[in-house]
Amino acid sequence: MNDALSARQDAAAEWFEKLQRRLVAAFEALEDEAPGRDGARPGRFELKPWSRADHSGAPGGGGRMALLRGRLFEKAGIHSSVVFGTFAPEFAAQIKGAESDPRFWAAGLSLIAHPWSPEIPTVHLNTRFVVTTRQWFGGGADLTPMLARRRSQDDPDARLFHGEMEALCGRHAGVASHQRFKAWCDEYFFLKHRGEPRGIGGIFYDDLVCADDQAYAAIFAFTQDLGETFLTLYPQIVRANLGKPWSEEDRDEQLVRRGRYVEFNLLYDRGTIFGLKTGGNVDSILSSLPPTARWP
Repeated sequence: MNDALSARQDAAAEWFEKLQRRLVAAFEALEDEAPGRDGARPGRFELKPWSRADHSGAPGGGGRMALLRGRLFEKAGIHSSVVFGTFAPEFAAQIKGAESDPRFWAAGLSLIAHPWSPEIPTVHLNTRFVVTTRQWFGGGADLTPMLARRRSQDDPDARLFHGEMEALCGRHAGVASHQRFKAWCDEYFFLKHRGEPRGIGGIFYDDLVCADDQAYAAIFAFTQDLGETFLTLYPQIVRANLGKPWSEEDRDEQLVRRGRYVEFNLLYDRGTIFGLKTGGNVDSILSSLPPTARWP
Protein backbone atom coordinates (compact mmCIF):
# COMPACT_ATOMS: atom_id res chain seq x y z
CA MET A 1 0.00 0.00 0.00
CA ASN A 2 1.43 3.40 -0.93
CA ASP A 3 1.69 6.24 1.57
CA ALA A 4 -0.79 8.48 -0.27
CA LEU A 5 -3.51 5.84 -0.24
CA SER A 6 -2.83 5.01 3.40
CA ALA A 7 -3.21 8.68 4.31
CA ARG A 8 -6.54 8.84 2.46
CA GLN A 9 -7.82 5.77 4.25
CA ASP A 10 -6.74 7.05 7.65
CA ALA A 11 -8.39 10.42 7.06
CA ALA A 12 -11.67 8.88 5.92
CA ALA A 13 -11.83 6.34 8.76
CA GLU A 14 -11.06 9.05 11.33
CA TRP A 15 -13.79 11.29 9.91
CA PHE A 16 -16.50 8.62 9.98
CA GLU A 17 -15.66 7.72 13.58
CA LYS A 18 -15.66 11.39 14.59
CA LEU A 19 -18.98 11.98 12.83
CA GLN A 20 -20.47 9.00 14.65
CA ARG A 21 -19.51 10.48 18.03
CA ARG A 22 -21.00 13.86 17.14
CA LEU A 23 -24.24 12.35 15.82
CA VAL A 24 -24.60 10.24 18.97
CA ALA A 25 -24.27 13.40 21.08
CA ALA A 26 -26.78 15.28 18.92
CA PHE A 27 -29.38 12.50 19.11
CA GLU A 28 -28.97 12.15 22.86
CA ALA A 29 -29.51 15.91 23.18
CA LEU A 30 -32.79 15.50 21.28
CA GLU A 31 -33.77 12.71 23.68
CA ASP A 32 -33.17 15.14 26.57
CA GLU A 33 -35.45 17.75 24.97
CA ALA A 34 -38.30 15.38 24.14
CA PRO A 35 -41.34 15.20 26.44
CA GLY A 36 -41.37 12.11 28.65
CA ARG A 37 -43.46 9.16 27.52
CA ASP A 38 -45.16 7.65 30.61
CA GLY A 39 -42.26 8.79 32.74
CA ALA A 40 -39.63 7.36 30.41
CA ARG A 41 -36.12 8.70 30.86
CA PRO A 42 -34.11 10.05 27.91
CA GLY A 43 -32.55 7.26 25.90
CA ARG A 44 -28.84 6.68 25.61
CA PHE A 45 -26.88 4.81 22.96
CA GLU A 46 -25.42 1.42 23.72
CA LEU A 47 -22.01 1.14 22.09
CA LYS A 48 -20.77 -2.25 20.93
CA PRO A 49 -17.51 -2.88 19.07
CA TRP A 50 -17.48 -5.78 16.64
CA SER A 51 -14.96 -7.56 14.43
CA ARG A 52 -15.20 -9.72 11.34
CA ALA A 53 -13.28 -12.27 9.32
CA ASP A 54 -13.41 -12.28 5.54
CA HIS A 55 -14.61 -15.27 3.53
CA SER A 56 -11.20 -16.97 3.89
CA GLY A 57 -11.25 -16.69 7.67
CA ALA A 58 -8.57 -13.98 7.82
CA PRO A 59 -9.08 -10.94 10.12
CA GLY A 60 -11.07 -8.29 8.28
CA GLY A 61 -11.54 -5.26 10.50
CA GLY A 62 -14.79 -4.30 12.20
CA GLY A 63 -16.58 -1.32 13.63
CA ARG A 64 -18.61 0.21 16.40
CA MET A 65 -22.37 -0.20 16.63
CA ALA A 66 -24.38 2.48 18.46
CA LEU A 67 -28.03 1.64 19.13
CA LEU A 68 -30.60 3.68 21.04
CA ARG A 69 -34.13 2.90 22.19
CA GLY A 70 -35.55 5.98 23.86
CA ARG A 71 -38.56 8.17 24.52
CA LEU A 72 -38.17 10.18 21.28
CA PHE A 73 -36.59 7.55 19.05
CA GLU A 74 -38.22 4.16 19.22
CA LYS A 75 -35.04 2.95 17.56
CA ALA A 76 -31.98 4.74 16.19
CA GLY A 77 -28.73 3.25 14.96
CA ILE A 78 -25.52 5.13 14.15
CA HIS A 79 -22.75 2.78 13.06
CA SER A 80 -19.18 3.22 11.84
CA SER A 81 -16.96 0.56 10.32
CA VAL A 82 -13.59 -0.10 8.71
CA VAL A 83 -13.47 -3.47 6.93
CA PHE A 84 -10.96 -5.09 4.59
CA GLY A 85 -9.87 -8.37 3.06
CA THR A 86 -10.93 -10.11 -0.12
CA PHE A 87 -14.33 -10.55 -1.69
CA ALA A 88 -15.67 -14.03 -2.27
CA PRO A 89 -15.23 -14.88 -5.99
CA GLU A 90 -18.96 -14.83 -6.74
CA PHE A 91 -19.33 -11.35 -5.20
CA ALA A 92 -16.09 -9.80 -6.52
CA ALA A 93 -17.44 -9.79 -10.07
CA GLN A 94 -20.24 -7.45 -8.94
CA ILE A 95 -17.92 -4.82 -7.41
CA LYS A 96 -16.24 -2.22 -9.56
CA GLY A 97 -12.48 -2.63 -9.57
CA ALA A 98 -12.58 -6.08 -7.93
CA GLU A 99 -13.21 -8.17 -11.03
CA SER A 100 -9.56 -9.18 -11.42
CA ASP A 101 -8.27 -8.37 -7.91
CA PRO A 102 -10.65 -9.25 -5.04
CA ARG A 103 -8.86 -7.23 -2.36
CA PHE A 104 -10.83 -4.36 -0.82
CA TRP A 105 -10.94 -1.82 1.99
CA ALA A 106 -14.02 0.16 3.00
CA ALA A 107 -14.90 2.64 5.72
CA GLY A 108 -18.21 4.31 6.32
CA LEU A 109 -21.02 5.48 8.52
CA SER A 110 -24.68 4.48 8.43
CA LEU A 111 -27.54 6.10 10.36
CA ILE A 112 -31.22 5.21 10.55
CA ALA A 113 -33.74 6.75 12.95
CA HIS A 114 -37.32 5.60 13.62
CA PRO A 115 -39.07 8.12 15.91
CA TRP A 116 -42.08 7.20 18.06
CA SER A 117 -44.11 10.12 16.73
CA PRO A 118 -45.69 9.56 13.28
CA GLU A 119 -45.32 13.30 12.75
CA ILE A 120 -41.50 13.06 12.82
CA PRO A 121 -40.08 11.51 9.64
CA THR A 122 -37.79 8.53 9.56
CA VAL A 123 -34.37 9.49 8.21
CA HIS A 124 -31.40 7.71 6.67
CA LEU A 125 -27.79 8.85 6.17
CA ASN A 126 -24.94 6.85 4.69
CA THR A 127 -21.44 7.82 3.60
CA ARG A 128 -18.58 5.55 2.61
CA PHE A 129 -15.10 5.38 1.04
CA VAL A 130 -14.32 2.17 -0.86
CA VAL A 131 -10.96 1.01 -2.20
CA THR A 132 -10.46 -1.82 -4.67
CA THR A 133 -8.22 -1.27 -7.68
CA ARG A 134 -10.28 1.94 -7.79
CA GLN A 135 -11.11 4.44 -5.05
CA TRP A 136 -14.51 6.07 -4.70
CA PHE A 137 -16.99 7.72 -2.36
CA GLY A 138 -20.70 7.09 -2.15
CA GLY A 139 -23.54 8.05 0.12
CA GLY A 140 -26.58 10.21 0.56
CA ALA A 141 -29.43 11.17 2.85
CA ASP A 142 -33.17 10.73 2.43
CA LEU A 143 -36.33 11.50 4.38
CA THR A 144 -39.36 9.24 4.82
CA PRO A 145 -42.50 10.86 6.27
CA MET A 146 -44.83 8.31 7.78
CA LEU A 147 -48.21 9.96 7.14
CA ALA A 148 -49.84 10.42 3.75
CA ARG A 149 -50.69 14.02 4.62
CA ARG A 150 -46.98 14.71 5.24
CA ARG A 151 -45.60 12.96 2.14
CA SER A 152 -46.05 15.96 -0.16
CA GLN A 153 -43.08 17.75 -1.70
CA ASP A 154 -44.76 20.95 -0.47
CA ASP A 155 -44.65 19.85 3.18
CA PRO A 156 -42.38 22.12 5.27
CA ASP A 157 -40.09 19.21 6.17
CA ALA A 158 -39.67 18.24 2.51
CA ARG A 159 -39.02 21.82 1.40
CA LEU A 160 -36.42 22.32 4.12
CA PHE A 161 -34.69 19.00 3.46
CA HIS A 162 -34.49 19.50 -0.31
CA GLY A 163 -33.44 23.12 0.10
CA GLU A 164 -30.50 22.20 2.33
CA MET A 165 -29.45 19.34 0.02
CA GLU A 166 -29.54 21.71 -2.94
CA ALA A 167 -27.44 24.28 -1.07
CA LEU A 168 -24.97 21.54 -0.07
CA CYS A 169 -24.51 20.46 -3.69
CA GLY A 170 -24.20 24.07 -4.75
CA ARG A 171 -21.24 24.52 -2.40
CA HIS A 172 -19.50 21.61 -4.18
CA ALA A 173 -20.59 22.18 -7.76
CA GLY A 174 -17.36 20.72 -9.10
CA VAL A 175 -18.28 17.22 -7.90
CA ALA A 176 -21.98 17.36 -6.95
CA SER A 177 -25.08 18.00 -9.03
CA HIS A 178 -28.27 18.38 -7.01
CA GLN A 179 -30.44 17.71 -10.04
CA ARG A 180 -28.58 14.47 -10.79
CA PHE A 181 -28.24 13.29 -7.18
CA LYS A 182 -31.89 14.06 -6.38
CA ALA A 183 -33.07 12.12 -9.45
CA TRP A 184 -30.68 9.30 -8.52
CA CYS A 185 -32.21 9.18 -5.03
CA ASP A 186 -35.76 9.08 -6.39
CA GLU A 187 -34.81 6.23 -8.71
CA TYR A 188 -32.89 4.27 -6.08
CA PHE A 189 -35.35 4.54 -3.18
CA PHE A 190 -38.29 3.22 -5.17
CA LEU A 191 -40.26 0.08 -4.36
CA LYS A 192 -40.55 -1.44 -7.82
CA HIS A 193 -42.92 -4.19 -6.74
CA ARG A 194 -45.36 -1.60 -5.35
CA GLY A 195 -44.71 1.18 -7.84
CA GLU A 196 -44.19 3.78 -5.13
CA PRO A 197 -41.32 5.81 -3.62
CA ARG A 198 -40.00 4.98 -0.16
CA GLY A 199 -40.18 8.60 0.97
CA ILE A 200 -39.88 12.14 -0.36
CA GLY A 201 -36.28 11.67 -1.49
CA GLY A 202 -33.07 13.56 -0.85
CA ILE A 203 -29.75 12.89 -2.55
CA PHE A 204 -27.92 9.69 -3.46
CA TYR A 205 -24.52 9.28 -5.11
CA ASP A 206 -22.10 6.44 -5.76
CA ASP A 207 -18.86 5.70 -7.59
CA LEU A 208 -17.47 9.25 -7.30
CA VAL A 209 -13.98 8.16 -8.36
CA CYS A 210 -10.88 9.67 -6.76
CA ALA A 211 -8.63 9.69 -9.81
CA ASP A 212 -6.02 11.94 -8.18
CA ASP A 213 -5.36 13.93 -5.00
CA GLN A 214 -7.43 16.88 -6.20
CA ALA A 215 -10.46 14.71 -6.91
CA TYR A 216 -10.10 12.91 -3.58
CA ALA A 217 -9.94 16.19 -1.67
CA ALA A 218 -12.97 17.63 -3.46
CA ILE A 219 -15.17 14.53 -3.09
CA PHE A 220 -14.14 13.96 0.52
CA ALA A 221 -14.95 17.61 1.32
CA PHE A 222 -18.42 17.14 -0.18
CA THR A 223 -18.96 13.94 1.83
CA GLN A 224 -17.85 15.70 5.03
CA ASP A 225 -20.19 18.61 4.31
CA LEU A 226 -23.07 16.17 3.92
CA GLY A 227 -22.38 14.99 7.46
CA GLU A 228 -22.15 18.55 8.77
CA THR A 229 -25.37 19.55 7.00
CA PHE A 230 -27.22 16.55 8.39
CA LEU A 231 -26.02 17.33 11.93
CA THR A 232 -27.93 20.61 11.81
CA LEU A 233 -30.78 19.73 9.45
CA TYR A 234 -32.39 16.66 10.96
CA PRO A 235 -32.46 17.99 14.56
CA GLN A 236 -34.15 21.10 13.15
CA ILE A 237 -36.85 18.93 11.55
CA VAL A 238 -37.30 16.93 14.75
CA ARG A 239 -37.69 20.03 16.89
CA ALA A 240 -40.25 21.50 14.49
CA ASN A 241 -42.47 18.44 15.01
CA LEU A 242 -41.88 17.59 18.67
CA GLY A 243 -45.09 19.10 20.02
CA LYS A 244 -47.48 17.93 17.33
CA PRO A 245 -50.23 15.59 18.56
CA TRP A 246 -50.96 12.28 16.86
CA SER A 247 -53.66 9.65 17.06
CA GLU A 248 -53.82 5.87 17.16
CA GLU A 249 -54.90 6.01 13.50
CA ASP A 250 -51.67 7.90 12.78
CA ARG A 251 -49.71 5.22 14.61
CA ASP A 252 -51.37 2.50 12.53
CA GLU A 253 -50.48 4.37 9.35
CA GLN A 254 -46.90 4.76 10.57
CA LEU A 255 -46.57 1.02 11.15
CA VAL A 256 -47.84 0.21 7.65
CA ARG A 257 -45.37 2.69 6.17
CA ARG A 258 -42.60 1.06 8.19
CA GLY A 259 -43.57 -2.22 6.56
CA ARG A 260 -42.75 -0.66 3.21
CA TYR A 261 -39.40 0.41 4.66
CA VAL A 262 -38.64 -3.18 5.63
CA GLU A 263 -39.50 -4.37 2.13
CA PHE A 264 -37.09 -1.92 0.52
CA ASN A 265 -34.19 -2.64 2.85
CA LEU A 266 -34.44 -6.41 2.48
CA LEU A 267 -35.13 -6.49 -1.26
CA TYR A 268 -33.14 -3.64 -2.77
CA ASP A 269 -30.75 -1.86 -0.39
CA ARG A 270 -27.15 -2.12 -1.61
CA GLY A 271 -25.68 -1.43 1.81
CA THR A 272 -27.60 -4.33 3.33
CA ILE A 273 -26.49 -6.65 0.54
CA PHE A 274 -22.85 -5.47 0.75
CA GLY A 275 -22.74 -5.93 4.52
CA LEU A 276 -24.22 -9.41 4.46
CA LYS A 277 -22.08 -10.54 1.51
CA THR A 278 -18.86 -9.36 3.21
CA GLY A 279 -19.48 -10.93 6.60
CA GLY A 280 -20.43 -7.73 8.39
CA ASN A 281 -22.13 -7.52 11.76
CA VAL A 282 -25.66 -8.80 11.21
CA ASP A 283 -27.13 -6.89 14.17
CA SER A 284 -25.65 -3.66 12.85
CA ILE A 285 -26.72 -4.29 9.26
CA LEU A 286 -30.31 -5.16 10.16
CA SER A 287 -30.66 -2.43 12.78
CA SER A 288 -32.00 -0.31 9.92
CA LEU A 289 -35.25 -2.24 10.27
CA PRO A 290 -37.93 -0.62 12.45
CA PRO A 291 -38.68 -2.25 15.83
CA THR A 292 -42.37 -2.59 14.96
CA ALA A 293 -44.19 -2.66 11.62
CA ARG A 294 -47.50 -3.84 10.21
CA TRP A 295 -48.82 -5.28 6.98
CA PRO A 296 -52.54 -4.71 6.47
